[in-house]
Amino acid sequence: MGVEEQKEALLQKHYYENCPGCKVEKLKESRRGLPIRELVSIWIVVLCSALPISSLYPFLYFMIRDFHIATREEDIGYYAGCVGCSFLFGRALTSIFWGVVADHYGRKPVIIMGIIVVVIFNTLFGLSVNIWMAITMRFLLGSLNGLLGPIKAYANEIFREEYQALGVSAVSTAWGIGLILGPALGGYLAQPAEKFPSIFSQESVFGKFPYFLPCLTISVFALVVSIASCWLPETLHMHHGSSELDESRKDMETASLKSGVKCKTQEFEGKAPKKSLIRNWPLMSAIMTYCVFSLHDMAYSEIFSLWAVSPRRLGGLSYTTEDVGTVLSISGAGLLVFQTCLYPYLDRLLGPVLVARICGILSIPLLSSYPFIAMLTGISLSIVLNCASVAKNVLSVSVFTSLFLLQNKAVDQDQRGAANGIAMTAMSLFKAVGPAGGGAIFSWTQERQDVAFLPGNQMIFFILNVVMAIGVLMTFEPFLVECRD
Repeated sequence: MGVEEQKEALLQKHYYENCPGCKVEKLKESRRGLPIRELVSIWIVVLCSALPISSLYPFLYFMIRDFHIATREEDIGYYAGCVGCSFLFGRALTSIFWGVVADHYGRKPVIIMGIIVVVIFNTLFGLSVNIWMAITMRFLLGSLNGLLGPIKAYANEIFREEYQALGVSAVSTAWGIGLILGPALGGYLAQPAEKFPSIFSQESVFGKFPYFLPCLTISVFALVVSIASCWLPETLHMHHGSSELDESRKDMETASLKSGVKCKTQEFEGKAPKKSLIRNWPLMSAIMTYCVFSLHDMAYSEIFSLWAVSPRRLGGLSYTTEDVGTVLSISGAGLLVFQTCLYPYLDRLLGPVLVARICGILSIPLLSSYPFIAMLTGISLSIVLNCASVAKNVLSVSVFTSLFLLQNKAVDQDQRGAANGIAMTAMSLFKAVGPAGGGAIFSWTQERQDVAFLPGNQMIFFILNVVMAIGVLMTFEPFLVECRD
C-alpha cells in the first residue's frame, strides 16, 4: 500500500458493525436535512418528564389546606415548600448514579425507566391522603427518574453538528414548556368535581381525590411516550469484540509512521484516558452558573403560583387555579415560538455566553415590575401579566439552553452522561432550596404588609432579583469560560 493510500485509509472514519453509536454516526452522515423525527422524539420525552415537576404548584396551596396541617393561612407556604423540594432533593441524591449508568449501559434504558417512573409515582401522588404520602411520592419520583441528564447528552449526539444547537434548544424548550404546561394542566384539571359537576360527581374518585385528574392525565401521556420510546436509537458507542479491526488499524498506523506519514485518525472508540470532570473548569463554571439560575427559576415558579392564588389583601391576585392555568398556557405558546424559531439564530449571532448574560440582565427590571402589576385589575391586569409571564419564561429558558450547550461542549461523549449527572445533582440541590426557601420567604413577606422598606411582595421579588444578579455576574470572565473547539 502506497503512502497516499495509507494516509487516506487512516483519515477515514471506522465504524463497528454491532455498535449502536456507530450506526447513528453513519445515519447522520447520510442525512443532511432537518431531523424532524428526532426533534419530535426528544421533545415529547422531555415534556413528559417535565410536566409532573411543577404541575402541582397551582393546586398545592389548596392541597396543603385540605390536609389540615397548617394552623394559619400564612403557614401554608412553609408546607408547600417541603412538598415542592422533596422531588428535587431525591433527584440530587441519584443524578450522578443515573449519569454513570447511562455512560456504561446506554442512554435509552435510563430514558425509558425514567418515563415509567413518572407513570407510577405521579399517579400515586394524585392519590395522596396526607402530607407525608405526598412528600414520599415526590421524593421517589425525583430519585428514580434520572432522565434529564442522559437526554441532554442524547440530544447532543443524535444530531449533526450544525443542528446541535437546535437539538439542545429542543431539550430546554420542552423542559421550559413542561414547567409551564404542567401548572396549566394542574390549574385546569384540579378539583374537577367543583368545576365540572355535570361530568364529575363528588362521590366519584375525582371527587374524593380532587387533585388526581391532572396527575392521571400526565401519567397516561407518559405511558404512551414510554411505549413509543422503545423505538429510539441508542447513541452510546459500544465497541465490543473489535480486536481484529483494532489490530489492523495499529498495523496501518505503524506502517504510516515508518513511511513518515503524520495524520490525525478519526475514530469513535473513546479509548483515551478520561479527564477529571471536577478539574474541567469550562464544565464546572457552566454547571455552577446553571445552578444559580436554576435556584432562581424554581423559586420563581413556586412563588408565581402562590402569589397569583393568594388573596389581594395579602398582595396577591386572588386568581383561581384555572386563571393561573390560562396565564401559563399562553406563556408556553410564546416560549415554543421563540425557542424554535429565534433561539438558534441568536446563538449563531451572539454565542451562548452573551445570550445568557443579556437574558439575565433583562429579567431584573421585568421582575421588579411584578408587585406593581398586582395593583392592576380587569383586562389591563390580564394583558400585562400575560406579557410579563411570556417574557420571563422566554428569558429563563434561553439562559438554560445556552448553559446546556456550554456544558455539552466541555466534555467528550464517553463522559457526557456523568457530566450531566453532576449538573443534575448540583442543580437539584439548588432547586430543592428554591421551593422550600421560596415558600418560607413568601409566608414571611405576607406577614410584613405594613413595613416601610419593601413591604409585602416587593421584598420577595427583590430577593429573586438579587439571586438573578448573582447569576448574571457569574456569566462574565474569568468565572465562566467557554470551551473552544
